[in-house]
Amino acid sequence: MQILTPHVYWAQRHGEIYLRVELSDAKVRPSVHQILLCCSTAQAHGAKGDNEYEFSLEFLEPVRPEINHKSTQRQVDIRIKKQEERWWDRLTLQEKKPVFLAPDFDRWLDESDAEMELQAKEEKIHKISVESRVRKDPYLGLKKGYLFMYNLVQFLGFSWIFVNMTVRLLILGQDSFYDTFHTTADMMYFCQMMAVLEVINPLLGLAKTGFFPALIQVAGRNCILFVIFGSLEEMQNKPVIFFVFYLWSTIEIFRYPFYMLACIGTEWKLLTWLRYSLWIPLYPLGVVAEAVAVIQSLPIFDETLLFSLPLPAVLGHSLSFSYILQLYLVLMFLGLFINFRHLYKQRKRRYRSRKRKVH
Repeated sequence: MQILTPHVYWAQRHGEIYLRVELSDAKVRPSVHQILLCCSTAQAHGAKGDNEYEFSLEFLEPVRPEINHKSTQRQVDIRIKKQEERWWDRLTLQEKKPVFLAPDFDRWLDESDAEMELQAKEEKIHKISVESRVRKDPYLGLKKGYLFMYNLVQFLGFSWIFVNMTVRLLILGQDSFYDTFHTTADMMYFCQMMAVLEVINPLLGLAKTGFFPALIQVAGRNCILFVIFGSLEEMQNKPVIFFVFYLWSTIEIFRYPFYMLACIGTEWKLLTWLRYSLWIPLYPLGVVAEAVAVIQSLPIFDETLLFSLPLPAVLGHSLSFSYILQLYLVLMFLGLFINFRHLYKQRKRRYRSRKRKVH
């Protein structure tokens, strides 16, 4: 019986050579001696039918004697380790390529691509090594459960406010502006008192959010809610409350479920986009609505002298709380700049990490 030469396809990495031999149902006997690979089959089915096939390759540099090979119904896969991990300019010692040898384009990489692949593997191994050395937190499940429940409660609270205000707006129209406080204040009080935990959580290491941005937002909202709306009855029927509450709740019904799902390692792309995009117009609009509420309250504090600071007789009777609120207005827009910058960086970092995962 005539001995034939099969088609052989090759590819390489820095430390290995891959050979794919186009033979089906083959019983292979490969062997390596320094740089010479001899491969023969007792019987196999190739391009010219059932025959005995044999080929040999003289490699460019020495390789290790160990050979990993696997025969399938369609081909024979052979993997050989190089003696020295480095990139070869060609596979064989002779410059002229054998007729039966061709590149395996399914596995083919150039040197730079192979280096990137090797670097990615090393980074993955390093990451696994670091994670294995880091001591696991025994209370991690409890912490995640607490954060999940907190975000769930806040989501339900702000959803109730949003739906209540939306339904009343559709039924009553502009008349709903004037009784927003009396219909939703109790739930808003609850949600904003709960929000104090967002300042405490970073201090306890329970959340990765920044302490100062959370403090600025929570303190600012609670000042508007409790000091201006809650203490001044004259403010409680003003339409500005509707806009403040509606903008707050619109932002939060996307923010809290995003954090809630993050606790269980789940992500919805649409929700992620809404969480990191809607705040761009809504957050400044919310601050503008809060500023309008502060400006409308200034003459009321001047008239009622509520929260006024007593002064010595030489300086006058008292210092109106409205002066403190005017200073607060300046700080409010400074806080807007700080929070906006923080949120924008968060958004940029988020999408940069997603691009890295894609590539």
